[in-house]
Amino acid sequence: MVVRTVHARISGRVQGVGYRVWVADEAVARGLSGWVRNRRDGAVEAVFSGEVADVAAMLEACGDGPRIARVDAVEVEDLANAESGAFRVLPTE
Repeated sequence: MVVRTVHARISGRVQGVGYRVWVADEAVARGLSGWVRNRRDGAVEAVFSGEVADVAAMLEACGDGPRIARVDAVEVEDLANAESGAFRVLPTE
């Protein structure tokens, strides 16, 4: 299994619309490890770690988000270290 780990920053109308919970549900459904949290600047950031195809599908889904959200951009940076364990929602930073 080839693992990819990425850090994503999602901007737009992504706070106050259930985006974090939606991300967590989608990541768990794809078997991904990592985390998601709101940023004080209004963005959402997340780390996804898992099989390459599952991470790619998650990033594509993040571009759409839940129906009430409006995603303007998804910025992605590859990370060297894989996450492990259950996907989690972290406090705002």
